[in-house]
Amino acid sequence: MNKNDRTSYLGFWLRRFICEHMVSVLNLSRNTQVSYRDTFRLLLPFIAKKCKKKVDNLLILDLSSDYVYDFLNDLEKVRNCSISTRNQRLAAIHIFAKFVGQHNPELVEWSHSIGIIPTKLASPKLVTYLEKEEMDALLDAPNKNTQQGWRDYVILTYMYNTGARADEIANLKIKDLHLASRPVDTSIVYIIGKGNKERHCPLWQKTAEALKTLIKGRDGNENVFLNRMNQPITRFGIYEMVTKYVKQVAKNPAFHDILKKRVTPHTIRHTTGTHLLMSGVDIITIRNWLGHVSVDTTNIYAEISMEMKEQALKVYQSPMTNDKNHWKYDDNLMSFLESL
Repeated sequence: MNKNDRTSYLGFWLRRFICEHMVSVLNLSRNTQVSYRDTFRLLLPFIAKKCKKKVDNLLILDLSSDYVYDFLNDLEKVRNCSISTRNQRLAAIHIFAKFVGQHNPELVEWSHSIGIIPTKLASPKLVTYLEKEEMDALLDAPNKNTQQGWRDYVILTYMYNTGARADEIANLKIKDLHLASRPVDTSIVYIIGKGNKERHCPLWQKTAEALKTLIKGRDGNENVFLNRMNQPITRFGIYEMVTKYVKQVAKNPAFHDILKKRVTPHTIRHTTGTHLLMSGVDIITIRNWLGHVSVDTTNIYAEISMEMKEQALKVYQSPMTNDKNHWKYDDNLMSFLESL
């Protein structure tokens, strides 16, 4: 390749991949975008050191399969990253290489050499979830007589009911709630999940009643859950809230071992799925309930009707009585990555 041709440079392709492909084509969630960005923030200085070049002078062919192997080994042995993290970094590199190969026939062979680098098999981890008694104790922890305590109770209830991710909870709008006016009707929430995929989930009657109280008199475009400053709560705020109540529950000697589980919002998501399964709900309904269908399996699983979810809801009764592209072009590749 001609070094005077800008398409020979790694930076040219990386900017195109991030600005044109990663958001508009792949439609990745913000968290995945950040993960991909961080991969290249680690990778570029590593390759530059190997090649004894400045980052901005790296050619696309400098990103050789040998250097990628070295980078992956460095992640595991020097940075002490898990196999899961190693595979996540490799996935970003694989997708980038595939993008380049699809847009430049001269680089198809290079793209293939990167694409055949295998992932590692990690030992399967046991899913951490809360026992029924532990979850009940967590739901009882907030002081429902205070404004913040009531909000926290509603968040925990909604979280357990839907198995929603922290981001999905933070971004929930009042207009996404369709709360039934009669107890015999099913209330529904429309959740925008990963990849902007929408799913609907039934709500327990008491979840719906609690939400009605929380959003009464408010505008439909507002976020459902607000912080003390009346601003939308963040996923970090949700994480801190869960941690606080877990510590509170652990003060009871009967639940002291809950601290060993390192409970996070995602643990409650696992708890929802596990309890649904224990209640006899089929695995396909659970996958749709949680929005757990990946791109690779989307065509495998049939769309689950609302009627089936309502049947699942009867089995699993409540235990309680437009992201715009903001990236800027920067002549310095690392500054560009830092700006994302």
